[in-house]
Amino acid sequence: MIRPLFVALRLWFLLIAFVMAFVVAWVFPLLLPLVQITFGVFLLLVGIDGWLLFRPTPGKQTAFFARRDVPDRLSNGDENPLTIYLENQYPFRTDVEVIDEIPFQFQRRDVLFRDRLSAHETKAIRYELRPTRRGEYSFGAVNVFVMTPLGFLKRRYQFEVGKLVAVYPSFLQMRQYELLAATNRLSEAGIKRIRRVGHSMEFEQLRPYATGDDVRTINWRATARRTDEQGTALVVNAFQDERSQPVYCLIDKGRPMQSPFDGLTLLDYAINASLVLSNVALYKQDRAGVLTFSSQIGQFVPADRRAGQIGRILDVLYRQKTRFQESDYETLYASIKTHIRQRSLLLLFTNFETVNGLRRQLPYLRRLAKDHLLLVIFFENTALRTLIDQPAQDTEQVYQKTIAEKFAFEKKQIVRELQQYGIQTILTAPQNLTANTINRYLELKARGAI
Repeated sequence: MIRPLFVALRLWFLLIAFVMAFVVAWVFPLLLPLVQITFGVFLLLVGIDGWLLFRPTPGKQTAFFARRDVPDRLSNGDENPLTIYLENQYPFRTDVEVIDEIPFQFQRRDVLFRDRLSAHETKAIRYELRPTRRGEYSFGAVNVFVMTPLGFLKRRYQFEVGKLVAVYPSFLQMRQYELLAATNRLSEAGIKRIRRVGHSMEFEQLRPYATGDDVRTINWRATARRTDEQGTALVVNAFQDERSQPVYCLIDKGRPMQSPFDGLTLLDYAINASLVLSNVALYKQDRAGVLTFSSQIGQFVPADRRAGQIGRILDVLYRQKTRFQESDYETLYASIKTHIRQRSLLLLFTNFETVNGLRRQLPYLRRLAKDHLLLVIFFENTALRTLIDQPAQDTEQVYQKTIAEKFAFEKKQIVRELQQYGIQTILTAPQNLTANTINRYLELKARGAI
């Protein structure tokens, strides 16, 4: 009974006040009886407070109940909702303090909630957590400190002691894009509407002409056979995007991908974007696959569109870790040459900081581009961009801006060098990676380049 008992701040203040009152009564003895009576009443109230907190509740195992509702897995880089349910079984109003022991990876010590519950009332406390690393997270207990209206003592209740939760790549973002795609609202996530300059040769059906259709798709023979009350009704050939095209996300796990941005590493941004893109590719009836590499080849998921493919990709991406070594593009080329025989769209998530760093790997990228449609995706240094945009105040800042502009120019030079050899490129800020990658995939698909 002693371990769950805690003293409220109000009790300490009153004890200090009584000490001062007894000191004053020592100076003025006439006040001593009044102070003693008041102190006796105070002790009686403290006893009543303790009895109210610890008295047995008829028909209930405990007078207060709490439960943490946390998903079995969290989405990396996203705000994940959590809920703590509180149920007051006391026959009087209670003030509560709730301390949730969240995993140490969050490095937060401020998960404290205060609330007031009426007798037999139930409440829900909702908050969000944003993990920035994949792996297992261990939640501790939900500590609830309950006080009666007197507020002298607290009784601690502990619930939900120990719970392991896995943090997976951003499946919440994946579901968001999937929902927007299903409702034709991808533009809300920054996905552009692609203007088709042509169409694939895969015929789907005949349908009536609608405003905006390409007049070159009018089927004159079908039009001649179909008339309505007002005359001839135009009929057009409807084409569909080519399907079952292999789409592979190649994820570099080398040293440059460990660079952090907004709590996440570049590797995690690449993993989240790969998961979303793979899901969009499957939604577009293409085959999605993944290959990870660094100094050696990591995991390989062959491109497929069978049921459960996105689950297999998710499980593989969950286990990826950065290897603090230089990536071996020669081994990557040899592996792709062996395992990927059909012409495919290869989206290479990597990061080149200098032109010399690119040129060391350029021969292998050119070979890949001969056999496949290669799209190299690498990252802007947003910290340098912020430094460049700020006006210089002194000579030191002028030097810093000059160096920052040099590195930013090298990034643009890398883009030009890749494009010189017909290699598709995306230079993007990490926060725009997913939208920019999907935009380019849809553009290439609309052009029939895959």
